[in-house]
Amino acid sequence: MSTILAYTSPAMGHLFPMTPVLLELARRGHQVHVRTLASQVGILRGLGLAAEPIDPRIEAITHHDFTVKGPIKALAASVDVFVRRGALDGPDMAAALEDIEPDLAIVDFNAWGATCAATAHGGPWASVCPYTPPMGSRGVPPFGPGLLPMAGPLGRVRDAVVRRLTIGAIEKAFLPSINEVRSQHGLEAAPTTDAFFLGTPLLLVATAEPFEYPRPDWGDNVRLVGALSWEPPAEVPAWVEEPGDPFVLVTTSSEYQADEALARAAVAGLAGEPYRVVVTMPAGVADLGPLPANVRVERFVPHSAVLAHAAAVVTHGGMGATQKALNAGVPAVVVPWGRDQLEVAARVAHARAGVRLGKARLTPERLRDAVRRAAAMADGARRVAAGYRAAGGAAAAADAVERLVPVPTLQADQPNSQASTGHEAADRP
Repeated sequence: MSTILAYTSPAMGHLFPMTPVLLELARRGHQVHVRTLASQVGILRGLGLAAEPIDPRIEAITHHDFTVKGPIKALAASVDVFVRRGALDGPDMAAALEDIEPDLAIVDFNAWGATCAATAHGGPWASVCPYTPPMGSRGVPPFGPGLLPMAGPLGRVRDAVVRRLTIGAIEKAFLPSINEVRSQHGLEAAPTTDAFFLGTPLLLVATAEPFEYPRPDWGDNVRLVGALSWEPPAEVPAWVEEPGDPFVLVTTSSEYQADEALARAAVAGLAGEPYRVVVTMPAGVADLGPLPANVRVERFVPHSAVLAHAAAVVTHGGMGATQKALNAGVPAVVVPWGRDQLEVAARVAHARAGVRLGKARLTPERLRDAVRRAAAMADGARRVAAGYRAAGGAAAAADAVERLVPVPTLQADQPNSQASTGHEAADRP
């Protein structure tokens, strides 16, 4: 049995995808400790994990990308948040490593200071990214604006120009700050953002083809494991199982980004349609005015139960909500608000698993039309779901993590003994 320390950024959209991996490792006999959002500590303890809250000052640093205009400025605002959090989550992670003395650490991709602490600690560690990481790859558009792939010389020129305008601009702002954090942990400066993100012995990415674009030049330390869909235990409301029209599930961000307009457009546009519309607003329920008879608004409902009877999902493009829908074979209408959501929307369109609708074009009428078109694209969603299953999910992620755990050295006076870690990771394919 090994001791594993997991550390997350203050986002349910990052904790929840990591949770099935941690539960799988615990099921295999490993002792799992978690540092995460204070509001989620009780839930994790109830699942049998040893959980403690992260430094509360980290949670106090909230996203403000929704206050700026344009994808470049929005990306810069996100970088600002991650760097400021990193100055705190690095020491917080270092303290946890000293306290727990784990055999292995698992770190949220967005906890930049914690990754530096894990690197400096010297033991094996892995990173979990619940969205497509912003790393370059041959033939893939640069991360940020949500461009579709373009083959040939014209596509290569377009991608090179856009990369300089987006990632190049962000890198100039990002690298000095993150390298200052790295220097605080005694680490050399990272020459590029790709070098920083790829510095982990193992990067687990919660996606897979055909949703994700092919990545032929990513190294062996990057493992695409498919969707890691999980939600906290909760009672399913009786109305979910009642017979009636299929559901359309409408979701907004769990980290606030002023996306109430999406919920308002859905309420107005889907009124009277042959669907039962369920709007979930985990960051806080906004006043949406009088609700039509076929619409209900909740802060939280177990999405999996609703998806079992859904025709489509309308989402802001968060990777968790989008992949949860596609993993259930339910097509999506994605109205990206920012962050990685433009990239998610592009992949939904490219996989023919739903419809992309730009925020600037959002109206109740256009959203209604998009839902009608998406509801006919279930075949594409099912293709994506099959790709996720083939990638292996939490079991494949746990297998990869276990390969990092060092096998105890055989004792000199026991030449015929077999080393054991409590779970024989070395025998896994």
